[in-house]
Amino acid sequence: MTSPATDLAGLLSSRIRDVPDYPKPGVLFKDIAPLLADAEAFAALTRALAERATALGATKVVGLEARGFVLAAPAAFAAGLGFVPVRKKGKLPGEVHAQSYDLEYGSATLEVQCDAFTPGERVLVVDDVLATGGTIGASLDLVRRAGAELAGVVVLMELGFLDGRERLAAHLDGAPLETLVVV
Repeated sequence: MTSPATDLAGLLSSRIRDVPDYPKPGVLFKDIAPLLADAEAFAALTRALAERATALGATKVVGLEARGFVLAAPAAFAAGLGFVPVRKKGKLPGEVHAQSYDLEYGSATLEVQCDAFTPGERVLVVDDVLATGGTIGASLDLVRRAGAELAGVVVLMELGFLDGRERLAAHLDGAPLETLVVV
């Protein structure tokens, strides 16, 4: 007999397509477009994320640009919570908090609006992939700087071979990090 978590992971995994040599030779890209196009799989994913937000006592759900938006916004709606986008530099109007982080070749900056949270709000951060942990780590720093508390992090899939979980440990401060599919 399989558990609901195993059933969910199997359903989601079966809808994630491998695309070899994209965006460059030697990379195996994990395409979630088939999962998003499948009503049953997308609904199951949305329900799972909404349940985690509720269980963790979140008051808002944060989605990371860009595919994190597609996952976090419907989950926030299903849980009856607000949604906050964390975007790439220069994409948000008004005053923002900014956080730079290192990439394999260079750096990037994420931003969140200064008034996105009220002090003490509990936030669930949602993204599609945990790879090296840089993007999620920067977003956690932004959430705290903007006055919110971290309820937890949920990602659709974790690329375990890249050790992002270990790099994120210092940013989590005891908050849970959950992945629905490990690759």
